[in-house]
Amino acid sequence: MTAGTVEIDCYEMPIIRDNATALYRQIAARLEDEIRSGRFEPAGRLPSEAEIGTRFAVSRVTVRLALDELARKGLIERRKGKGTYVAGKEVRHELDTLQSFHESLILQGLNASMRVLSVGTTRTPETIAAALGRGWETCLSLERLHLVDNEPIALGRSFLPPALAKLSRDEMESRPTYAIVSAFAGLDVERAHVAIGAETADPQLGSILKVPAGAALLVMERTSWFTDNTPAERSTFYVRPERYRFVMNNVLRH
Repeated sequence: MTAGTVEIDCYEMPIIRDNATALYRQIAARLEDEIRSGRFEPAGRLPSEAEIGTRFAVSRVTVRLALDELARKGLIERRKGKGTYVAGKEVRHELDTLQSFHESLILQGLNASMRVLSVGTTRTPETIAAALGRGWETCLSLERLHLVDNEPIALGRSFLPPALAKLSRDEMESRPTYAIVSAFAGLDVERAHVAIGAETADPQLGSILKVPAGAALLVMERTSWFTDNTPAERSTFYVRPERYRFVMNNVLRH
């Protein structure tokens, strides 16, 4: 420090109690600055509500309102029974690149894993069988939970060729969908039709993805075809939107 200057730790500057801005908004803004400046590690644990309340001399109710504000911005994640954490690295899915959902996570260097929730041979739902065409009267129905850093990020429900029922559970939890179907058919997946929408979580989805019932989810519906133009799979992914972004890079054609 040079003569005539004063250094101030902005992290410890007091909140202004007679300010027109509500206390919880000031606290949320302070914590947001600290998160963005790197004071807290990505995916690192925040101080407890009690610790934040003590630091700013405010009630638990005020702290919760501040944390609600940060959660709405996707800056923090609340984990039941574990505390509040800084949101991890944003996950991107390039829609103009043909990749399995799990593969796209791995290629970003994320600690991605899958967990089989249900699997079995079943009659293909009529609307899906009609879209996929002849030979899809039955299918392997596979439901997998996609995780990043052991936290749920998406639920995938896939309809695959029934012969894939012979796959082991380990293979289903370690191999991306396109790798599975390509190995089975001896053909590469060449193209896919993808539709993006939104849906609110029902109680079952909310429980699986660790979000409240009624929370907004991104929904990706995908149908894929092999190089010989036969259907490869049909999948629907229910995605937590706080960390996930679908991205498409358009090229202007003259």
